[in-house]
Amino acid sequence: IKSIHPGEAELAREEMASRLADTLPERTFQYQNSLPPLPVPSLEGSLSKYLDAVHPFASETEFKATVDIVRKFREGVGKELHQKLLQRAQDKRNWLEEWWLDTAYLEVRIPSQLNVNFGGPGPYLEHFWPPAEGNSLQRTSVVTWHTLQYWDLLRTERLAPQKAGKTPLDMDQFRMLYSTCKVPGVKKDTIRNYFKTVSEGPCPSHLVVMCRGRIFTFDALFDGQILSPPELLRQLSIVKQRCEAEPEGDGVAALTSDERTRWAKAREHLISIDPHNKMILETIQSSMFVISLDESKPYSSPENYTNLTAAALTGDSSIRWGDKSYNSIAFSDGTFGSTCDHAPYDAMVLVSMCWYLDQQIRATEGQWKGSDKVRQIPLPEELLFTLDEKVYDDIHHAKQQYLESTQDLQIVCYAFTAFGKSAIKQRKLHPDTFIQLAMQLAYYKLHKKPGSCYETATTRRFYHGRTETMRPCTQEAVNWCKAMMDPACDVNARRTAMLSAFNKHNRLMSEAQDGNGFDRHLLGLYLIAKEEGRPTPELFSDPLYSRSGGGGNFVLSSSLVGYTSVMGAVAPMVHYGYGFFYRIRDDRIVISITAWKSCHETDAASLFNTFSSSMHEMLHLASKSQL
Repeated sequence: IKSIHPGEAELAREEMASRLADTLPERTFQYQNSLPPLPVPSLEGSLSKYLDAVHPFASETEFKATVDIVRKFREGVGKELHQKLLQRAQDKRNWLEEWWLDTAYLEVRIPSQLNVNFGGPGPYLEHFWPPAEGNSLQRTSVVTWHTLQYWDLLRTERLAPQKAGKTPLDMDQFRMLYSTCKVPGVKKDTIRNYFKTVSEGPCPSHLVVMCRGRIFTFDALFDGQILSPPELLRQLSIVKQRCEAEPEGDGVAALTSDERTRWAKAREHLISIDPHNKMILETIQSSMFVISLDESKPYSSPENYTNLTAAALTGDSSIRWGDKSYNSIAFSDGTFGSTCDHAPYDAMVLVSMCWYLDQQIRATEGQWKGSDKVRQIPLPEELLFTLDEKVYDDIHHAKQQYLESTQDLQIVCYAFTAFGKSAIKQRKLHPDTFIQLAMQLAYYKLHKKPGSCYETATTRRFYHGRTETMRPCTQEAVNWCKAMMDPACDVNARRTAMLSAFNKHNRLMSEAQDGNGFDRHLLGLYLIAKEEGRPTPELFSDPLYSRSGGGGNFVLSSSLVGYTSVMGAVAPMVHYGYGFFYRIRDDRIVISITAWKSCHETDAASLFNTFSSSMHEMLHLASKSQL
């Protein structure tokens, strides 16, 4: 018998393994270890992009001064800080990860629930679940069942890894969707994540239901099997009946909507009263997610999602746990919404899950077609805190603070139905850039000046990548806005200016996604200086730094939610700013705009109307050009 050389045997084994891999479905987290590390851009490149980005906001004199500040930074302290950043990047696969979590989320002290969380309306009212009386719990049991199926896909790693073309994207944030909670700290919060895949071991499988200020829990598995919709319906009905027949609860959940340090101290006090309170907090924190049974009826339609979006973002704080990574809100008119803590993951994780839910509900026509059998499952258990006068005062204070701030938030969420992705792509233009430029023009028309703008760029092609800032308010965009406002400017000049703005935007977005933006790089340099106790470099105290949006001062905080039916909203980043989220469909664009009522210069409805007219002007210009 011919003996096989050990090397040949190895090759044969590898070939077998690779053939097997080709036939096996991809596992959710299989590419995690092969993703490239987050790169550090060149100092020269970042500073040059920074100067380009601040230019639209500067007078000649101011710009000269900033050029000088940047030169000194590049030749002096910036050079040293950059070297230290490169050193850090050698030791960490993602040099930004911890810093970003701390700076953007965990060290922030303002209340999270309105200022940091994102929320959104469920899209199911567009097809099989229009607003209707009397079927809210039945629908909730179905949507909960599908949400548990998605949990199971993640647990067993059967959810296909997402890709950009053929490039795998980081999936780590999907671990944070279930059984995750932020816990307040006096100076800095922490994230507790209890989720595990099957191969890693057991993980929590209980749900928490909140209704009329009361909190209940039950296990979503029985004998290792996910409860069916009829079984979930029985559990939810028991909770609802009890809440309707008995007095309202204490609304301890409202504490999560307070300023972070206050909530941290209130939580410490709560634990000090009775060790049982700590166990309840742990039960809520580790639960898969929270179901909020909300008695309001925020009537909405496919063309006008305003009420539902507002209810999701600013609704009753006593029946949602603001720090949970996912609160599924069921309204009594059979519509749905969600509010999520932003710290552990970015919106695309929730969008992916909700798009899955929407497709499942469409496929089954919103019905459960399986068995009606209900097994002998344990009843839901109420979680009762031991409270004292101080906690009651804390709850009252939290509710009051939340009420005042939510009443100040103006929200509109409308569908622009004149045209959508199809018409834009027909003219060989990028739909996302089209909307971004229409938004710039709308702001320019309303406020007679350029608005510093943030658009989210994803860096998920890198290990544990999250986001980079893309700054759409380029000099090219401003030149185009001026051309549109100038009656002496002809169609050709406007068209040329528009195409120049498109090209610049597309290039910057592509660079940001490739890890070549500059905002996170500058943040890294700033944080090294801070950690070493150095004085803040002049670059960061220069008025142009914050006027152009640096340090979280963007007037327009915008993001493409995606090309699906799933929508979201966020509060503005600054008092005189706007939140601007949008989703793109073939025949329409749905936009949610937020502003603070106490700022008299901004108005969300006016921005929507001006945006709509800008969209028409742009399509007209693009059509004339026969691009």
